[in-house]
Amino acid sequence: MITQQLAPTNAFENLLPNTLKPIYKLKIIGLIGSKLGHSFSQSYFQNKFEQLQIDDWKYLNFELASISEIEQLKADESVIGFNVTFPYKKEILPYLSTLSDTAKSAQAVNTVFIDADRQLHGFNTDVFGFLKSVKNWTGTSVENALILGTGGAAQAVRTALDNLEINSAFVSRDPHFDLMYHEITREIVENTQLIINCTPLGTFPNVSEMPDFPIDFLNENHFVYDLVYNPEKSLFLTKAEQQGAKIKNGREMLELQAEKSWQIWTTLLAQSSLL
Repeated sequence: MITQQLAPTNAFENLLPNTLKPIYKLKIIGLIGSKLGHSFSQSYFQNKFEQLQIDDWKYLNFELASISEIEQLKADESVIGFNVTFPYKKEILPYLSTLSDTAKSAQAVNTVFIDADRQLHGFNTDVFGFLKSVKNWTGTSVENALILGTGGAAQAVRTALDNLEINSAFVSRDPHFDLMYHEITREIVENTQLIINCTPLGTFPNVSEMPDFPIDFLNENHFVYDLVYNPEKSLFLTKAEQQGAKIKNGREMLELQAEKSWQIWTTLLAQSSLL
């Protein structure tokens, strides 16, 4: 039974003992990113396999130093798909043969299926996960939102908000986006009902970090959503709650997107010649 994450980078060929492949027809799914010690995905899917009594699937973490290393992962025929996290949700786009409509809209991918010809197909289940999670939480009380960050997760959040007909603006340190942090005024915050942190700031072990957002402008009329889920309550959420804001972390979104990813992998696998 394989329990290790990715051993040394560039050692994909040593990840799976060759004797396992013909015996168990092992199917590997996993997560690619740069630093994955904070991720819940591996334990989530291993628990799913145990609950479903599936012995021939494994979920592994693949820490890549560069997105180009995806070619080595693609070459292993036991790997039939993977999730994508920071910082590769946009960087992976040139390596994909097709994109789902949602992934095209977001211009970011968090789920990949590898077909029998070893072609990569990109999907975005973050959009589904965030849309359902935030809609259940806020109802119809939100008209305007601020998105902190501009990466792949932020693009997915923007797409979800567009689908909910919620106006949104990106907040970034980059002047090419809608707002810079120092440009956020009390009036802007008062006219905004939802603030979403899509940056990794505050993720374990860097729990003392948070976005440079004017927390003092928040009150009981605000919803503050942090995609960070480890720790359960980030410093950003803690301070927002102290101002009276309603808070939510990204755990539910992750579970929703994970289930959607599982649906994509199993449905497409059943339709392919891999079975």
